[in-house]
Amino acid sequence: MLSGSRVTASVSPEELLQRFQSATPRQRRSLLAQLDQRAEAVRPLIPDHIAALDATGDDWAAGWLIQLLLAGGAAERDSFFRRYPQGWLATSSAQGMDYTPLQRQLALQNFEQADRLTSALLRELAGPGAVRRGYVYFSEVPAIAGTDLESLDRLWVCYSRGRFGFSVQGRLLQACAGRWDQLWPRLHWKTNGIWTRYPGGFQWTIDAPEGHMPLINQLRGVRLMDALLGHPALQQRIKA
Repeated sequence: MLSGSRVTASVSPEELLQRFQSATPRQRRSLLAQLDQRAEAVRPLIPDHIAALDATGDDWAAGWLIQLLLAGGAAERDSFFRRYPQGWLATSSAQGMDYTPLQRQLALQNFEQADRLTSALLRELAGPGAVRRGYVYFSEVPAIAGTDLESLDRLWVCYSRGRFGFSVQGRLLQACAGRWDQLWPRLHWKTNGIWTRYPGGFQWTIDAPEGHMPLINQLRGVRLMDALLGHPALQQRIKA
């Protein structure tokens, strides 16, 4: 049982790592700073630790530990990507998509690039018409394979401390009683009264508002987001 966020220096790196892994989400967040402070001692333990975890879920503890490992430098990054060339999180695609580049950018916390890759993947999943025109119609969303939308969502959840992803946005929308006019300000997706994809107010860091990413071009209105969040595969994750 954890007693708040107090973990003394006498606790071994191994024990600190296990406490973090077994803690509740709230307790985990209280341990982030301490793990970061002891990163040099913890990093050598991370590769074997995550190897024993379930890579078919979306536990953000593993994603954060991977990010802590990769922040150690080029040697850690090279070793990790040699061991997991396709990324640690297991992803599936019913439409032949390769999610390795997206997982790499998320693991490296390159959120802007990850967001662009997500948009490109959604266009590919929606079909040749979406690729040609450069955006997805809401009517194209139902035909997207649920497996692929699950993979996209799991990747964002895993590598964002559970703060970003379609399912996160869906739960926030539920908390707003389905009212988009209440949700947009919480996501900070509006600047100077205009919906646009790249206003200066967007944040490409983990400190962005919950549900901030992946971004959707709201010049298309709410119908695309309604279609995405209403997809049976994402509905299942939103209600989980």
